[in-house]
Amino acid sequence: MLTAAATGFATGMSLILAIGAQNAFVLRQGLLRQHVLPLVLFCALSDAVLIAVGVAGFGMLAERWPAFPALMAAAGAAFLLVYGALRLRAAWRGDAALAPGGQAPTLAATLGAAAAFTWLNPHVYLDTVGLIGAVSTQFDGPARLAFGAGAVAASFAFFFSLGYGARALAPVLRTRRAWRLLDAGIGVVMWVLAAKLLAGLR
Repeated sequence: MLTAAATGFATGMSLILAIGAQNAFVLRQGLLRQHVLPLVLFCALSDAVLIAVGVAGFGMLAERWPAFPALMAAAGAAFLLVYGALRLRAAWRGDAALAPGGQAPTLAATLGAAAAFTWLNPHVYLDTVGLIGAVSTQFDGPARLAFGAGAVAASFAFFFSLGYGARALAPVLRTRRAWRLLDAGIGVVMWVLAAKLLAGLR
C-alpha cells in the first residue's frame, strides 16, 4: 500500500511539475494574493476528479468519442490565444504591479479562468486520465486506490505550494518592469502552448 501510494505521489508530481498555462495562472494569482485558497482548491479538486476517472479505468473516452480530443484542443487553443494576448497587452502597457490599487478580478472570474485552463487543456486529460490511469493498472484493488490517493496528494501539495509559495517572490516583483517581464513571459507561454495544440490538429 505504501509503495503504491508513493508511486502515485511520484507519478503525479512528475507530471504536474511542467510549466504550463494552469501553473502560470496559479503562480500569478499567488503573487497577487488574490483568491489563492479557492483557486488552489479548485485546481487540486479538478485534478482529483480527473485522476479518479483515470484510475477507475475510463481512459477509453477518446476511443469512444474520436472527435473529443480535437474539439478540446481547438477550444483550449482559442482560450490560450485570448489570455496570452491579454497578458502581452498588460506587459506592453505596464499596468500591473504588486502595489495596492487597480481592479482585482472577481472570484467568479478567477475560477472561470481556472476552469478553462484546466478543463479545456487536452494535456490535462493526457496526464491524469491517460498516463496516471495507465500507470495505475499495475496495481489491483486497495493498492490501486492507494496509488490514486498518492497522485491526488501530489496535486494538492503542488498547488498549495505554488499558490502560497509564490509570496516569497513578492519582494522581487514590486516593480512595474518585473511585472511586465512576468506578463510577457506568461503571454509567450500561452501562445506557444496554443500553437502546439493547433499543430496537433493537422
